[in-house]
Amino acid sequence: MNKERPPHTGDTQNPFWFLGGRVQILVPGTATGGTLSVMEFTDPKGHAPPLHIHEAEDEIWIVLDGEITFFVGDDRYDLHAGAVAHGPRGVPHSYLVRSPNARMVAAFGPAGIEDWFAANSSPISDLNDAPASFDIEAILASAEAYRLRVAGPPPVA
Repeated sequence: MNKERPPHTGDTQNPFWFLGGRVQILVPGTATGGTLSVMEFTDPKGHAPPLHIHEAEDEIWIVLDGEITFFVGDDRYDLHAGAVAHGPRGVPHSYLVRSPNARMVAAFGPAGIEDWFAANSSPISDLNDAPASFDIEAILASAEAYRLRVAGPPPVA
């Protein structure tokens, strides 16, 4: 079933908080005719989103700083700055930050999922602010419209 996605609601220039990490949309889908979007994630040690599946887009991760373990299907990739991994659509995946902090770029193709991140974000008023609290149930409830679903808990090792 191909559901139409809600319209874009977020700011593509300013960073925001999402699930306790700092996120910025670097290239929105509106700039690529919907073919690609690019986002930057800065997360603290131990940060790990729930195991999840994107039904609508592939994902490429490029580690800029730090060490991140990616879990894609049954595979595990321990990556460092400069390394790249691929998360194909339809395959459960997640990641776990292993260094004190990590920064990565994620490219999504086709675009659109960046709107879900922006719609479920909290603004950053000062770069020294602590991450905003969030309602994980509300965030997950909005994921269906973006063909995103949770497949398990966050990885811990």
